[in-house]
Amino acid sequence: MKVKAELRVLGGNVVTVVVSAWVDAVWDLEFTERKPLDDAVEEELMARGDKAFRKLYHSLLTHAAEHQQQSASIWAILGENRVSVKSLVAVLSFFVLTGKSKSANVQQRVSALHAASVYLLLLGIPGSIANKVFHEVLLDTCSNLTSHCWPQDSGKKRKKDVVKCSQAEGKRSKPTRKGTAEADEEEEDEEELHFSGQDLEKIRAAVALLVQSLLRLLQTFPLRDRPQSTSSCTEVIFLTCWSLLNYLGCLYSHTVTELKELALPLLHVLLQHICFQMVEKSEYRSHGARAVGMLTSQMTSTDYARFLKWLYSFSRHSKMVCRLFSVDVVMVLLEQEERKPEDCQDLELAVFLPHKFLIQSLLFARRMDESPTVQGHALASLAQCLELSALNVTRAVHNLFSTNSFICEGEMKLNHVNLLCCVGTVQTETDSNSCVVYAAKENVSLLLRRVKDSKTNIRKSALQALVGLLKHNVIPVSWENLAVVSERCRDQAVSVKKKALQCMGDLLAVNSPVVQKAWLQGVVPAVVDSENSVQDKALEALDQVLLRHVKMYSASHHLDASQRLTWELLGLLCHDCQNLSQYFSRAFTIWSKQNKFTLSFITNLISHTEADHAAGAWLLLSKVVTSSPRLPYGKILDAWDRMVSSKDVSVTTCCHIMSVIGDIAAHLNEDSKSMIIVDLMSWLKSFTLSLELISAAVETLYLLGCSEDIKQTQAFLNQHCGELVSVCEAYLASIILNEKGAENLNEDLMIKHLHTLGVASLHCPAKVGKRTVLLVESVLTTHSDKLAGTEHPIGLTDELPASLPLSQFKSNSLPTRVRANGVITLGKLCLQHEDLVQKYLPVFARELEVGTEVAVRNNVVVIMCDLCVRYTNIVDHYIPNISACLRDDKPIIREQTLIMLVNLLQEEFVKWKGSLFFRFMVTLVDPVPAIASLCEYCLVHLLLKKNPEMFSQHFIECIFHFNSYSNHKSYNKFPQTEHEKVRFSLKGAQNREKRFRIYRFLLENFTDTQRFNTTNKINQTILACFADEELPLDTDGAEILSETFNILSLKEMKLQAMSAPADTPAGEEPEEDNMATMAKAVLQAAQKKVVSQVQKKVFIENTVPLIISLKNLLERKHSPVLRDLTAYLQVTMQEYRTEVKEFFSGDEQLAAEVEFALKTAEKEKEMMEQMENCTLKGDPKPPPAQVRNQHAL
Repeated sequence: MKVKAELRVLGGNVVTVVVSAWVDAVWDLEFTERKPLDDAVEEELMARGDKAFRKLYHSLLTHAAEHQQQSASIWAILGENRVSVKSLVAVLSFFVLTGKSKSANVQQRVSALHAASVYLLLLGIPGSIANKVFHEVLLDTCSNLTSHCWPQDSGKKRKKDVVKCSQAEGKRSKPTRKGTAEADEEEEDEEELHFSGQDLEKIRAAVALLVQSLLRLLQTFPLRDRPQSTSSCTEVIFLTCWSLLNYLGCLYSHTVTELKELALPLLHVLLQHICFQMVEKSEYRSHGARAVGMLTSQMTSTDYARFLKWLYSFSRHSKMVCRLFSVDVVMVLLEQEERKPEDCQDLELAVFLPHKFLIQSLLFARRMDESPTVQGHALASLAQCLELSALNVTRAVHNLFSTNSFICEGEMKLNHVNLLCCVGTVQTETDSNSCVVYAAKENVSLLLRRVKDSKTNIRKSALQALVGLLKHNVIPVSWENLAVVSERCRDQAVSVKKKALQCMGDLLAVNSPVVQKAWLQGVVPAVVDSENSVQDKALEALDQVLLRHVKMYSASHHLDASQRLTWELLGLLCHDCQNLSQYFSRAFTIWSKQNKFTLSFITNLISHTEADHAAGAWLLLSKVVTSSPRLPYGKILDAWDRMVSSKDVSVTTCCHIMSVIGDIAAHLNEDSKSMIIVDLMSWLKSFTLSLELISAAVETLYLLGCSEDIKQTQAFLNQHCGELVSVCEAYLASIILNEKGAENLNEDLMIKHLHTLGVASLHCPAKVGKRTVLLVESVLTTHSDKLAGTEHPIGLTDELPASLPLSQFKSNSLPTRVRANGVITLGKLCLQHEDLVQKYLPVFARELEVGTEVAVRNNVVVIMCDLCVRYTNIVDHYIPNISACLRDDKPIIREQTLIMLVNLLQEEFVKWKGSLFFRFMVTLVDPVPAIASLCEYCLVHLLLKKNPEMFSQHFIECIFHFNSYSNHKSYNKFPQTEHEKVRFSLKGAQNREKRFRIYRFLLENFTDTQRFNTTNKINQTILACFADEELPLDTDGAEILSETFNILSLKEMKLQAMSAPADTPAGEEPEEDNMATMAKAVLQAAQKKVVSQVQKKVFIENTVPLIISLKNLLERKHSPVLRDLTAYLQVTMQEYRTEVKEFFSGDEQLAAEVEFALKTAEKEKEMMEQMENCTLKGDPKPPPAQVRNQHAL
């Protein structure tokens, strides 16, 4: 028998000699790596070559066809010839894994493909599973073997007339990925492997055989329980076909060259067939686009232009995948050399040849595509155009966006003529230029809007395009443009945040201070992002840019570009970006746990403290000093001495040096401590320091005095801080008790004394007497008649000022700045004395209500919120007074109040009680967009995560509260003054838009469960109360009922499981086709069906009876609310338009009215669509690219 003969050739003498231990080892490794054979056995196996495999394959195939009913005899034949199936599979895997290697030669690759074909053929024969032929890993390896054996660069030009594999003159560019040195060497070896035409022919034939085997296997072998293997096999077949198509493209290009015009009709058909048969998966589209590029490269300019005209129409096809593939084709064609218009025999087709047409009329035109996927792909491809080397490509992109692009004289004339055709009037060249500039600005504006689009993939692609334009100086590198990119680092979608971080890193190549500032504003806050992966990416970026380039400093060596960037960024953090300090500190907290700061790093860092960029060095040192094992304390003390003797050290650097001194205080000897204490006290008593330095100096003084003995520490603080309190008290007395003390007042000096008194008193409360408190109070008022003889410490029995509002005290002549700082100092005194809190809180609360000085009221808000942390129960009563400032006349006070309350709510010092939630909702519609946006961010990203039910719990009460309706027995019953009711009311038609903006915001952040429960609760607590006439249907009641129906009609109230397409998750973009997304789509379809059934049942049982009752009631009352009820039913019944009579079987008239309303709405919709599509169209010939440039949104 023929099969027996072939088995004797391959198996009888070879498989049997394979050591059983080697076979067991191969199976134990589960075919994941190649197990070396004995040299002699391996040599014998390789000598057989692929010829033996081909003979065995065809013999097995023939035998299986002839003995289809008795195919199990093959396994018997293997047994008769003493061929172990286990050994045979191991040998086949040896050939497969050998050919899979990157360095495999042609013979090894061909043998591997044939061995894989034999394995797949055996696997498809009945009985293969019983004989243990199947192994999932080996099946996947054989299925994916084509991608390893087929040369990836086979479509590129090679040397002609070369039979054997040879080394090409030029190497391919390496893929951009990291790896070990060995991997790099292996890549280099692989790059030197090139294949002749004969080599490719052999591999192609083997690949074709493998594809046939895969197809045969999929027809016979049961893979239902193995969806991953099925998907892998299908994908491999498709990719293999496209790889072969690329090869055939080269072959066909040669055919076109030989046959010329005879092959052109077939070529056009083939190109159109490729385009129309394309699928959505990106890898397939990439292969197909390359094939189109190869086939068109042999066309004449006239035929090429004719194809581009067809491609223009194809790019507007109704199928999304066609429009998507047209973008891929354009990108491939742009890589080819531009055709000259004079080479085209048909002048009407010549306009299609320039690359400018491809970019502006095909690629950029897709920016307005109805599919988000196409929009995103077009924008991403536009960014890639700037990376191409062709000058005309980059110039075309410049012309789209740049207001000062270089345009040659001829091109300008052509633009001018086309523009005249557009407007239909005679214009001067200046008008033409103005139109070009206007279009460019509109295109930039469109791109900036796309960066904030609701679709995730559009935002990512628009970011990529915007960054490309900035990098290549197409649009100005301005703060306005950079801020758009920086803001996306705080996007809602994780993928967009990561993309924005990457884009900001790419922009650092542009050496500009404004770019560096934008990078810091985007990357540094991301270290506290709620998503760990975003945190890690931000930390990696900071580490790579700010830490890795800290080298030993030498004045004789210049800093390289990376080092200069590091110190420039640190300099910005010290000056222009000080607001990022807390985020930056968070990064060092994380790094300190990773033991990142070694002694050599600290030594290198300290060497920079004497350089011109010393400020950045001290900033870093102040962050790392607490997590460093050892420090050169002597060098730090030398730096302290230089700072004391120098007058040029900036305030920020001084603060960082003091911070370092405080952190190392425990390691200093007593002499060093005493010297520093003397310096600090001298500075503080001179009152020449800034307010920031005063706080830093007092904090450093505290750290120098700390010891294990608490009494000794307090004695130190009472001595030194008490001395500062006494000095400040004496100065205040000299001003306040002197009748002419305020005439020649030094405002700054007064503020410094007040500030020093406040920070020092926190460390020595025992040294603060009644006289001190009254002096501070007198800064705010002239209530100073009790100052004489009050030198004792404050006690509970001491008489304190009456709790009157500050504004009701007799006013004094001190400036507002002094009074505002006096409030802060008084607040710090209250922090240490509870009796002062109880006395002054009513004063502060009244000041918020009637005070006129903005700075004073702003500081009162800060002080009251600080007191809430320490005296929570006492201050809780005054939270309504604080939250009332959310509607203050001054935006700065509204913003400050919002920030302070959010901090208290986060730490749970304040609860959502009373009217607090509704006052936050009113802030959502603040007239200042920045405050409204800040409130939205805080609610969604900070507060809702702590209390996910917060929005749904308050939603129904919002309806009553914002309409000032108090007749319901349960809602809107919390205490409020009349002034507060008026202040926060959104009642009336003039505020309807604001109310519904709040409703939509809340509903957008509901879960489907919350939407479902809220709808049922509205039925029970609002609709049922009106239907049962528990609530009167008067004017106010009618407004509530009308608003309720309008809310129920909102699209945000609809369940996402019902509104989202079955194949796309709500709010997300569809990913590329794979088994996971298919399974998700099936699950969502099933979920939608179940939810629909439940919703339908609840609607029929609970809602319909209420609707019928309300409809009858409204008809009796002749209420205009009946129109809102009908509109609600019209929206709700869209999903059940064929079941209206079933739903309203108890009221035939209502059913008829609903059906009529649905038909009327449908007719109106059709009419609107016809009107929108009714346009005057002329010649379908596409306009020239130069004209289409002007039609941006």
